[in-house]
Amino acid sequence: MPNLEGPVEEIAPRLVGATLETRIDGLHTAVVLVEVEAYAESDPASHSFGGMTDRNRSMFGPAGTIYVYRSYGVHWCANLVTGEEGRGEAILLRAGRPVAGVEVMRRRRGRKDHLADGPGKLAQALGLGGEHDGVVLGDLVDLVAADREPQIIATPRIGISKAVDTPWRFVEVQMVG
Repeated sequence: MPNLEGPVEEIAPRLVGATLETRIDGLHTAVVLVEVEAYAESDPASHSFGGMTDRNRSMFGPAGTIYVYRSYGVHWCANLVTGEEGRGEAILLRAGRPVAGVEVMRRRRGRKDHLADGPGKLAQALGLGGEHDGVVLGDLVDLVAADREPQIIATPRIGISKAVDTPWRFVEVQMVG
């Protein structure tokens, strides 16, 4: 598992190329992460910016905690908590390349393509929902460090209305285009 201790903006690019695996309901799925975004407590775009609430409590947990929230009341989105417990830092898992359990992902998503090319799609393909909020990496969800260093670019985050110029979106170069 990659080291998740340290500033979120330094850890996030190291997650690109890592493999995120789930074993949910006896079904194994995995994606190689190709796009992530960093969010810190001092960041106006972060759910933790105003402090801890019932909704974002998991974001203040120990490094390796899964923070899952519903976006716009529709899609579940999954994040990995980083840094020291109590700091409110997490990395939004925006997109992944399916590498295991593709048929399971197709059933979960109800389609054959575009299985994990967005944060809601990724969470659904991996079987992650609200019941996984607060789960710590281990048996149900695991993270395997990248076996190579992909080329990565940093860009401003997308789909936010605050701190829009902060270049904390990290994308594998071959996914850009």
